[in-house]
Amino acid sequence: MAADARHPLTPTVRGEEGTGTAPAAAPAPDTRPPGHEWPQAAARPRGRARPEPAGGPPAPHPPPETAGGATAPAAQSAPEPVALPDSAAPHDVPQRLVAHGCWYPSTDPDGRYVAFICDRTGVPQLWAGPVDGDQPHLLDADPDPVTEVSWSPDGRWIAYTTAPGGGELTRVLCVRPDGTSRRLLAGGEPGVSAHLGCWSPDSSAVAVTMTEPAPAGLARTGPDRPAATTEPPVPAHSGGWTERDGRAVLLGAAPLASVPHQEPQRTVLHGGLGAPPDEQEHRTLAAYLVDPEGGAAPVLVASEGGAPTLRVCALSRDRSLALVRRGPRGRREALVVRLRDGTVTGSVRVADGDPWIGGFAPDGRTLWLRSDAGREFAALVAVRLGPRGQWLGHRAVAARPGCDLELLALGRDGRSAVLSWNARGVSELEIVPLDPAAPAVRGTGPHEPSAATGPAVELPHEVITRLVPTPSADGPVLALSGSRRRPGVWWLHQGAALRTPWSSRDEDAVPPGRPPVRPVPLRPVARDGLPLGGWYYRAPGRSAQEPAPCVLHLHGGPEEQERPMLDPLYHELLGRGLDVFAPDVRGSSGYGRSFVDADLGEGRFAALDDVADCAAHVVVAGLADPRRLAVMGRSYGGYLTMASLVWHPELFRVGVAVCGMSDLNTFFAGTEPWLAESAAHKYGHPERDRDLLRALSPMSRVDALRAPVLAVHGEHDTNVPVRESEQFVRAARERGLEAELLLLHEEGHEFRRADNRRLFRRSAADWIQRHVAV
Repeated sequence: MAADARHPLTPTVRGEEGTGTAPAAAPAPDTRPPGHEWPQAAARPRGRARPEPAGGPPAPHPPPETAGGATAPAAQSAPEPVALPDSAAPHDVPQRLVAHGCWYPSTDPDGRYVAFICDRTGVPQLWAGPVDGDQPHLLDADPDPVTEVSWSPDGRWIAYTTAPGGGELTRVLCVRPDGTSRRLLAGGEPGVSAHLGCWSPDSSAVAVTMTEPAPAGLARTGPDRPAATTEPPVPAHSGGWTERDGRAVLLGAAPLASVPHQEPQRTVLHGGLGAPPDEQEHRTLAAYLVDPEGGAAPVLVASEGGAPTLRVCALSRDRSLALVRRGPRGRREALVVRLRDGTVTGSVRVADGDPWIGGFAPDGRTLWLRSDAGREFAALVAVRLGPRGQWLGHRAVAARPGCDLELLALGRDGRSAVLSWNARGVSELEIVPLDPAAPAVRGTGPHEPSAATGPAVELPHEVITRLVPTPSADGPVLALSGSRRRPGVWWLHQGAALRTPWSSRDEDAVPPGRPPVRPVPLRPVARDGLPLGGWYYRAPGRSAQEPAPCVLHLHGGPEEQERPMLDPLYHELLGRGLDVFAPDVRGSSGYGRSFVDADLGEGRFAALDDVADCAAHVVVAGLADPRRLAVMGRSYGGYLTMASLVWHPELFRVGVAVCGMSDLNTFFAGTEPWLAESAAHKYGHPERDRDLLRALSPMSRVDALRAPVLAVHGEHDTNVPVRESEQFVRAARERGLEAELLLLHEEGHEFRRADNRRLFRRSAADWIQRHVAV
């Protein structure tokens, strides 16, 4: 039902203007910093990458070895680099987007050149350029969106993650800084996904995590304990399990004990719920260290069956220890893994959000983490380690009352750190010295205040999205966003933040004559007394006393947070004379751990009431017209949109649900297993809590639906399958209501292509404007 004449909003071609095709690439300009030996890029027309090994297929590698020296099981197929055709383009690629965005920077060893993601061609692609020059060049002209970037410590390679076809399955590649020697490191096989980890300090390997079938020898024997096995050991963990039986994702095997304060153990990760033999080939996450040159066999760092996440975040300088982040949302852990024998020497809870949670001091005896263990808000935590990585205890050394430590970047000399604090949605930057002997901050309990050290740095815009240290301790590179600009890359120079010349100017953020709207914070109160938050955007030209048609926009997650950043969707709605209120209902981040956990299980019913309470707040304040309220949101916000339309059917005139879940039981049956484990912690167990999930599902109350609804979905979304939108639209139509489905081609759960984003926001604004106009 997603693409026929009955669905006029469903495109039969991609977007309105196409993506455009770059001309054949000329050699990239020589922007090499002094001392760097980079060969020139070969000319190559733009096109989709295909694995084409130069000079024939690569020579086979010997079987990978575990850290303890044993050969890994054959089923755990370690990634091997595969040479690809060079794909680079000159810096003068036609710039289709004047107000382009630049984000996710990573610097070379000198801090003078930056690799980054930029969408100036309409697709997020890999670029590089000097921090103080205007000659960036495109390193990979293929149309697959780029999602992460990491420059090697020696400057010879840039590793990056792409999403083929815009979907959710990703792969990891690396390329020379001029676009040559491009190769695939992991994720090239059908159905396999890979994501990027850290580089080794000597640049001899980069960590990648990939999905793969579990070894056949890891049989499951029962729900209470893992079975004995003769297979090579992999690190222990302290979380739960996920298995899949075709109907739902099954969770809840007895967790293994965490080991922060006892002798290190070597424990094999398996166990489970007694699945039948034909279900023993469940998916596993495995993290490897991969040599980008292909000269050494990959080394297995950690492997976990049914894991929601597994990422190698840092390696000690002697490569004896690895910092691994694992676990579902709301229950993330930092593990220290001893690579020699695969032992987990300790673990501690870490905050959600940015996956780069910390790193080791140069001597390997201190681990610096961004953690909320035993605290309401995340702080900078120092972990003392013994000579063999033993966990000797941890303490908070920098914290702020009422603020999460959101981003942490350790200085390259190991003597300083750059911190970004989240103060009710606005970032505050701080550079602090690192002293392992510093005393713990006072008040490390859940609600006790404490102070951080170091002077704050003034920023030109409200939100930092990434921090990158440079050789200059006080000169990091920042990715900044704000309510009046597109995402850009900045660098600190003598205490002042300077915009890189290749980032778009603030004045180019929107077309002339329509300046961005700076939002104002609102603090609604829920009916049970819980303080909420959010940002209100007033459409230009309207008097303060005039109640306006208003769109409540609900963010995803649920753990995301509304931030004062320029959202082109909001700008489109405001240009139509529609106000926007973007609230943070319970379950959002930025307000403390208790607030994040307030929507767990049956607490979700209160989150549904929060939406109605936020609508009432802006009506009572005289901002919004109660007869012209709309609701929309993406991902979890799409679920909240559908749920609000059936729980509060008389409140909203129209709704737009983007990539939302309409039935939590069918969502669990169809989503990715890793996401199911995280979702079960938030919503409920798909077997034990089926009645709760049914009661929380919009489809269970669809008879109450009264408002017209537009559903929007990416065709390659495997996080929330398209079926979730299809069944809600079908049910609405069967009840005689106006409902449409807009299916975006070459998109997954995130909409990354400029033409598709434009089509989405214009279609959504048209739909809302048509139904709230009086």
